[in-house]
Amino acid sequence: MGNALVLLLQLVSFLFIARALLSWFRISRESSFYPVARTIENLTEPVLAPVRRILPQTGSLDLSLLAVIVVINFVLTPIARTL
Repeated sequence: MGNALVLLLQLVSFLFIARALLSWFRISRESSFYPVARTIENLTEPVLAPVRRILPQTGSLDLSLLAVIVVINFVLTPIARTL
């Protein structure tokens, strides 16, 4: 059970890191990579939207991704140490 939870949290963390990296590039709808980028956005947005409402606005810098990744790692570290 613990290994599965660690794997799930690592996968979720990877999705958020991928979302952060994808935000650096402009991916057009004609791109063959667009469906992948859109899927990652659709999977991560339900978590990021509430976090954005809680965090203070910082202009064009979106700190919600960083906050979510930090929380995931904060939860993941003690679980991984017990295994």
